[in-house]
Amino acid sequence: MIKIFKTIDGKIHQIDKASEGCWIAMINPTATEIFEIANQYRIEVDDLRAPLDEEERSRIEVEDDYTLIIVDTPILEESGKKDWYGTIPLSILVTDEVIITVCLEDTSVLSTFMDGRVRNFYTYMKTRFILQILYKNASMFLHYLRIIDKKSAEVEDKLQAATKNQELIELMELEKSLVYFTTSLRSNEMVLEKLLKIERIKKYPDDEDLLEDVIIENKQAIEMANVYSGILSGMMDAFASIVSNNQNMVMKFLATVTIVMSIPNIIFSAYGMNVNIKGMPFADTPEGFFLVIIIALLLSLLVALIFSKKNLF
Repeated sequence: MIKIFKTIDGKIHQIDKASEGCWIAMINPTATEIFEIANQYRIEVDDLRAPLDEEERSRIEVEDDYTLIIVDTPILEESGKKDWYGTIPLSILVTDEVIITVCLEDTSVLSTFMDGRVRNFYTYMKTRFILQILYKNASMFLHYLRIIDKKSAEVEDKLQAATKNQELIELMELEKSLVYFTTSLRSNEMVLEKLLKIERIKKYPDDEDLLEDVIIENKQAIEMANVYSGILSGMMDAFASIVSNNQNMVMKFLATVTIVMSIPNIIFSAYGMNVNIKGMPFADTPEGFFLVIIIALLLSLLVALIFSKKNLF
C-alpha cells in the first residue's frame, strides 16, 4: 500500500499523485508498487525491499541519487491473547524530489505524522523530517519500555503466591522484548552517529537542537532498557526460587495431611482383618464401633496438633 502526503498551507494532506516535496509512505508494498517507485526515482529495488526483511540491520548507505537510512522501530504484537513487543526495520529514503518511508506495518511512529499530530512538521523539510522520525522512534521505545515496566510489576504481584510457570513465562517474554529493544537501540545509535558525518544530508542550525534531542532520547532509551533488563533478570531468578518454594510448601502440606489421615486408615484396616473377634478390643461391646472411631479421631487430632506446633501445616 502506498500513501502520499504533502504539507499544504502549513497542514498535512493526503494526495493522490506524488509531486516534489511530498512524502511517500510505503506500507508492506507489493512487488508492482516497489518497481514503480524504483523506476520513478532511480532507486535500487533491493534497497526498497530491504526493510521488508524483519532481520535487516540498521544502517546508512549513500548512493548517487538517494540516501538510505534503516532503523529499527518498536511494534506491538499479539501472541496468545497477550500483547508483546518487538521491533521491525523502518527505512527512510531521501531523494532530491521526495522522501520515502518503507515499513512492513503501519507503525505508531509514522501514524502520528500522517494524522498531523507532530508540530512543525513539513514534508518538504527533509532533514527535519528525518530527525523528527528518529526522535519519535526513540520516544516510542521509551513509551513501550514504561509499559513493560508496569507489566513486570503486575506479574510480580501474581508471583507472590504462584506455584505454576505461567508468570515466569510472562517475565521471560518481557525480558525477550527488552533484549530486542536493547539490540535495536544500539544499532540505531550507530546510525545516529553516522548521520552526523554524512554531508549529503544537510545540517541546518535550526535542527541542531533537535538532533541533540534525538541522540539524548536514544541514549535514555538504551539506559532504561538495560536497567529494566537487569531488574527482570534478577526478578526471574528470585521468583523461580519462590515458585519452587511455594511448590515445596504445598507438597509438605499434602504430606502432613496424608500422615494424619493414615492413622484412622491403619486402625480400621486392623479391625478389618479376618481374625478371631475374641482378640480384638471392644469386639464384645455394643458401643465398640463408635469407640474405635473416637479413638482414631483422637489419635489423628493429637498428631495434627503436634504437626501444627512444628509448623508443618
